[in-house]
Amino acid sequence: MLLHCLGTAGYHPNEQRHTSCYFLPAEGIILDAGTGMFRVRELIQTTSLDILLSHAHLDHIAGLTFLLDVLYGKGVEKVRIWGEQEKLDAIRTHLFSSLVFPVELDAQWCPIDGQNELTINNCKVTWRTQPHPGASIGYRMQWPGGPTLVYLTDTTGQIDRHADSFNADADLLMHECYFQDDLKAQAEKTGHTYCGRLVQIARSANPKQLLLTHVNPIDPQPSAMLDEVAAGLRDTNIGVSLAEDRMQVCFGT
Repeated sequence: MLLHCLGTAGYHPNEQRHTSCYFLPAEGIILDAGTGMFRVRELIQTTSLDILLSHAHLDHIAGLTFLLDVLYGKGVEKVRIWGEQEKLDAIRTHLFSSLVFPVELDAQWCPIDGQNELTINNCKVTWRTQPHPGASIGYRMQWPGGPTLVYLTDTTGQIDRHADSFNADADLLMHECYFQDDLKAQAEKTGHTYCGRLVQIARSANPKQLLLTHVNPIDPQPSAMLDEVAAGLRDTNIGVSLAEDRMQVCFGT
């Protein structure tokens, strides 16, 4: 399975990174719709697209307004946008207000409330609520006889029985890492994850690969977070990498 990292920053873009957007072209599945969304166009392989939103903060939804260009001439017949009902309602009311974006989006808005799971093509998708201002959704994606991907962003990170079970043994664990340990207090204040916390989560989850995502756009040396997390996992078999825009990640082989 091949994942394309199209936007790897949190909060706002910088010269190297757009905001959160990850794409599985062979499956037509997009994880979050930040400003990296414009890069989806060149990679489309399917006649449908399913966008899984973690929450409704602007750095994760701004790219929904790019869909007119992304889809133009690409033969996509159906677009479904998945998320919590109140978040979808807020996006439609505010981001797609006629005063903000004056063209109606041709997409299906699909609330996940009241469901335990959904199936996209052959992929089983489950989710859990995460601690973050306004809350966020973490997704677990499993293919029958194939790989498992867990996507956890905009969260302080959880270590408890439910989270451990949800996160366990993924081929690829995508987890935000926004601060080094010396900024632990800032991480907890803003609802984000710091390096030491991520080390604990990864040890409990035991993924084959750990991908650090949602990078702080004003961090002058984000690779220092990678070094810190990798050092904390040195005695494990977990592969650790830092997401970069345009990176491709192969998992489940």
